[in-house]
Amino acid sequence: MLKAIFLYPLSLIYAFVVGFRNVLFDFGILKHKEFDIPVISVGNLTVGGTGKTPHVEYITSLLKDKFKVAVLSRGYKRKTKGFILADENSNAGTIGDELFQIKRKFPNIIVAASEKRVSGIKKLLQLKEKPEVIILDDAFQHRYVKPGLSLLLIDYTKPFFKEKYLPYGRLREGIGNRDRASMIIVTKVPFDMKPIDMRIMAKKLKLFPYQSLHFSSIEYQKLSAVYKSEHHLIDEQIIKDEQYSVLLITGIANPSPMKKYLAKLSDKIVHLRYKDHHNFTSSDIKDIEDEFLRIKNPKKVIITTEKDAVKFIDTEFSDKTIKSKLYYLPIKPVILNNEKEILEKQLLTFISKDKTSYKLSSTRRFYT
Repeated sequence: MLKAIFLYPLSLIYAFVVGFRNVLFDFGILKHKEFDIPVISVGNLTVGGTGKTPHVEYITSLLKDKFKVAVLSRGYKRKTKGFILADENSNAGTIGDELFQIKRKFPNIIVAASEKRVSGIKKLLQLKEKPEVIILDDAFQHRYVKPGLSLLLIDYTKPFFKEKYLPYGRLREGIGNRDRASMIIVTKVPFDMKPIDMRIMAKKLKLFPYQSLHFSSIEYQKLSAVYKSEHHLIDEQIIKDEQYSVLLITGIANPSPMKKYLAKLSDKIVHLRYKDHHNFTSSDIKDIEDEFLRIKNPKKVIITTEKDAVKFIDTEFSDKTIKSKLYYLPIKPVILNNEKEILEKQLLTFISKDKTSYKLSSTRRFYT
């Protein structure tokens, strides 16, 4: 009740401000910038948890062997300002946890952080080896850049149909703004989702003819050691068969799917949950160590997310054995209905268009 009293009026103000800003862009009072290069935006209408970074990585993996790819993001919660080009000295503090994760996974692509995306793209195009494709991470609301292709992600487990505006709810902007998207991907869908349920979801979304719809699920990969030099062999089957206890560390918006997955391996899970993009302090590290020591089972392991793992790389623990117990669980999206080839073809069709047509084509005309 108190939440409604204090936050709901603020959400009305927020909705008005965001709506008014969108009107200014729609009528050309606020100007957007288009570029003579394929620009792909990946974003959502709600705060956190839809799987933007895994889908950016997925798109990157599809394109990196065919084009010079750049990923540009604001670098949320980084400790630096302005345009930063990732290099071998970069870390989560300099470019943000998500960009650092992407750079570690794809060292040969261009990765950069910039609060101002227009300025960031201009700087990327000034590089000696300039990109052929630019992927904008979390840029659906960044309307100063008009992408040639806009991907909107919707979390199946938390759809936005009945959501309220921030700060009372999770909406960044109204659901009607989904019409700016060229492609919509419903994420975190169960692998066994029935076709009729997909049709119901499609009907609820009320898509336009120029928009394509895809569904993706989460596929968990093999456990990987955060500290390779301290690595000792362990896998999911060992955790299950030998009844390991698990200390789960998460700093993501929605850890529920991961916790549900790990519950199939162990019924002894202690979960330390932190806010999305949490920067672990020395006090947090001590809490993690103490919690791990409190677990009496001699067979125990620490598991974290890939995004959180990059923050532990330079961390020193007072208990040196912890490094050998710390693993992360990578994830990757899987496009359902055998539509991976269809999605890839759509991306390649967009990128392969003649460069002179980028400014002439709006997102609405891409699929017509």
